[in-house]
Parts: sequence; structure tokens; C-alpha cells
Amino acid sequence: MTEEHRHGERRHADRRHPEDGGRIYILPGWVRIWHWCNALLILTLIATGISLHFAGGKAPLIEFSLAVRIHNVAGLLLVVLYIFFVVANAVTGNWWQFVPRPPGILERCLKQTRFYLWGVFKGETEPYPVTREENFNTLQAITYWFMIYLVMPVLVGSGLIFMFPQFAPGEMFGLDGLLPVAVLHYASACIVLAFLIAHVYLCTFGKKISSTFKTMITGWHEH
Repeated sequence: MTEEHRHGERRHADRRHPEDGGRIYILPGWVRIWHWCNALLILTLIATGISLHFAGGKAPLIEFSLAVRIHNVAGLLLVVLYIFFVVANAVTGNWWQFVPRPPGILERCLKQTRFYLWGVFKGETEPYPVTREENFNTLQAITYWFMIYLVMPVLVGSGLIFMFPQFAPGEMFGLDGLLPVAVLHYASACIVLAFLIAHVYLCTFGKKISSTFKTMITGWHEH
């Protein structure tokens, strides 16, 4: 292990026990409002998207024509909300929360993964607790960056092309131009759904089952 690596590990270790009485403020109001609005729109899009995808079934969640209208409106609102978040993230400097600090990124990811898969069920201590400087552990930061800056642009971009098919290419790879767009939209939607399920589950790993959900309401994190 290099001296730089050891220094990085000591720096992370020094942040594990903040002197805040076990309670720190980490989420400003605009992040919390964006989060809940985003969650509502994502759930709406999932429900209507499933209804559209399985429209031929006997019991769709929502009637087809109504699902189309709701899906389109929710999709446009999601585009506006996404642009707002990216701009606000850049202006406020909050984007740094999604950039893991070197050194030892891979080692910290592996340690955090072990904690999620094994350590939490053995009652082990969180290896990289939340601090004011770092709201997310390294694995979270990488995952959120992947979702926000890679998956979401594909999802909203392909959705917009569906809404305005005149901008779709006439042909791609010898296929109808909308087919690859449909595949990208469906694949990115499935990734978002998988992330949502995992996200809700991991949020139960707080001090109490409700702690992390409470943080997204109040902005205060309890150690």
C-alpha cells in the first residue's frame, strides 16, 4: 500500500465519527423537493409504461389512451426536472457528491459491497458513514453518477424521440429508425426500475428502517 493510499484511508477513517451529536444536516431543501418530485414522476412513468407495454393484456394497470396521455405529460415534466437538477447540481457544487475521492476507490467499493451483502446482517459498523463532506459512500457515488449522467439522458432522450418521431432517423443498422430507440428506452427504463427497487431496499439499512427515508424529508442524517 502506497503512502498516498494510506493517507487517503486515514482521511476517510477520520470522518467516520463526526462530532455532531450523531446528527448532521446533509440535504438542502431543493434536493429533497427534487427527489420526491422525481420519485413521483418515475413511479407514474413505470405504471403507465407497463400499461402501454402490455396493452394487449386483459388487465392493464391503466387504460391505453389514458396511459399514453399521462405518460407523455409525466415524461415532459421529467425532462424539465432533470434539466433543473443537472443545472442546480452544477451551480451549487453539489455535483462533487457524485465524484468518488481517490485513492483506493476500488478497495472502498469492494468493502462497501461486502458490507451490503454480508456485514449489515452481522451487525457490523458501516465502513464509510455519511459526513458533511461526503454524503455518499464510494459505491453510492458511482452508482448515482451512472444513473444521473448516463442512464437518465438515454431515457429522456429516447422518450423525446418517441414523442416527436419526425426527429428519428429513417433507418438504423438496416432497421426502422425507431426500433433501436425503442430498445434503448426499454432497457434504460428497466435499469431505472431495478435501481429503484435496490434503492428503496438499501434505504432500510439506516440506524432505523425509517431513518434514511426521514433524512430525505428533514435533511438531517442520524448516525
